[in-house]
Amino acid sequence: MRVILTGATGMVGQGVLRECLLDPGITEVLAIGRSPLAQKHPRLRELLLPDLGNLSGHESELSGFDACFFCAGVSSAGMSEQEYTRITYDLTTRFAHALLPLNPSLTFIFVSGASTDSTEKGRTMWARVKGRTENAILTMGFKAAYMFRPGFIQPMHGIRSKTRLYQIVYDLTGPLLPLLKKPFGRYINTTEQIGRAMLAVARNSYSKPILEIADINRF
Repeated sequence: MRVILTGATGMVGQGVLRECLLDPGITEVLAIGRSPLAQKHPRLRELLLPDLGNLSGHESELSGFDACFFCAGVSSAGMSEQEYTRITYDLTTRFAHALLPLNPSLTFIFVSGASTDSTEKGRTMWARVKGRTENAILTMGFKAAYMFRPGFIQPMHGIRSKTRLYQIVYDLTGPLLPLLKKPFGRYINTTEQIGRAMLAVARNSYSKPILEIADINRF
């Protein structure tokens, strides 16, 4: 399976990349982003783009893939709805629209979040925007499209968040997670679980298009 991955320098993307490279069935990972990766691997190729929404001129490099794991994203903290929409909805949908004609058999997986608002009408800004993005992708006409809605994400295998505040939270809660997993495990996903679930869904499909916390861990 040939895979496109965005957001490979982020916490979720790092976990997904790790699982892809550990999987012998993945023949190629094309990591698309603005910043180069720190690691090299025989099955890893990079495409650096200043704007993920503009793939013009790279069509030949982006054809013939089986799955896209869209892990790029930003926190909504301190952002207006207009700015968050530009980065989350506009960029993601432009990227997806550009990939679709190049890869008619593509499975597209978008990393959303728990409590995303599919009605697009709720009070929480980020949840509305994520819901609008999910709805757009689901109606684009991909062979298959899945929305991953993780909860609290536990980084594994030395993976760290690029968001300083988030990393502080992980550093503080890390020693407590073994104790918290029993009462609160239904709210927690690990980067390893997310990566493995994406590969499983891309290969085997799933019974519904939206995967909540429990679905991700179960798969």
